[in-house]
Amino acid sequence: MAVPKRKLSRSNTRHRRSAWKAEAPKLVKTVENGKTVYSLPHRARVVEDSQGTPLFLEYKGRKVADV
Repeated sequence: MAVPKRKLSRSNTRHRRSAWKAEAPKLVKTVENGKTVYSLPHRARVVEDSQGTPLFLEYKGRKVADV
């Protein structure tokens, strides 16, 4: 594990930490069965039957995994 060679001042520590900011996730709008759905890009989506039971995962129109 790396060990610091010298103490980092409180000012520098807080300045470094203040650079970390949360950002809203980038969402993609798609239309499924007449409903507008927002989802994360490049993620598999869950295909459900008419009762809402999850069937499998789909990505780019192909089945990628069973649920």
